[in-house]
Amino acid sequence: MRILTILLATLWLAACGSDDVMDDQASAGSTAITSSNGRITVGVNSYLWRASLDTLSFMPVRSADPFGGVILTDWYSAANAPNDRMRVTVYILDRRLRADGLKVSVFRQSQSAQGWADAAVNPETAVKLEDAILTRARELRLASGGS
Repeated sequence: MRILTILLATLWLAACGSDDVMDDQASAGSTAITSSNGRITVGVNSYLWRASLDTLSFMPVRSADPFGGVILTDWYSAANAPNDRMRVTVYILDRRLRADGLKVSVFRQSQSAQGWADAAVNPETAVKLEDAILTRARELRLASGGS
């Protein structure tokens, strides 16, 4: 019973967060939806969002959800490798500009006589894309006068 009481008290205290925290996050580059009472209900960091779109601008975008923080590209083939194609999914996981607030997944296929088949992706590809997005996000923040 004591554990249940502590758990309920913890949940209640967590729900009593300050609006100032959300306001600080919103002013620090958050794209958000506000509810009828003016509270931020959903959003992602706008610097990470814009940097992701800038970094992936060479690829066709299939779907982009700025409030859920997911960008899906369509398949892209480079001119010098028409038998290989790749697709990228970016997940923006935080309202703050943080390195762990971003996850990139890369998918690759190669064409053969039987059609397109999944192929191995160099693990460094996703890391390099994440680094490029984070670098661009920092540039955007500095250009906007953010600290």
